[in-house]
Amino acid sequence: MLRLACAALFGGIIGVEREYRAKEAGFRTNFLVAVGSALFMILSAYGFDGALVSEQHRLDVSRIAAQVVTGIGFIGAGTIILRKNMVRGLTTAACVWVVAAIGLACGAGLYLLAGFTTLLVLIGLEAFNVLLRKMKRHSYDDETDKQDSDAMKN
Repeated sequence: MLRLACAALFGGIIGVEREYRAKEAGFRTNFLVAVGSALFMILSAYGFDGALVSEQHRLDVSRIAAQVVTGIGFIGAGTIILRKNMVRGLTTAACVWVVAAIGLACGAGLYLLAGFTTLLVLIGLEAFNVLLRKMKRHSYDDETDKQDSDAMKN
């Protein structure tokens, strides 16, 4: 249960940031992806112990995790839209994908790795917003300065 709670916390934190930015995949989506991924990882690692009665059989705990990765990739692809030569939803798709990885890490008991990844995701999302705003502002200021300069010459 600790693994599920950890996944819920980390996925929820990223979801709150996405919700704050009014993105398609907000709190509930990220929360559910993280918890679901953690549960799949737990099931993969421990869910089939009783099913094996022979020493000849061996479990591969990575099989379900691999299916989570491809399944989330499929869901993420559905969020990407190409409209008028502009790609939208790519960050949302990547966010859902990394939240699934965080959930898998929590399900595997790798709490420090999951927490650090959550921190990196939040820094990346916020730093990107600040950087893009500054770049747009400078670009706009440069355009305005050029137009003002051209107007003064005439």
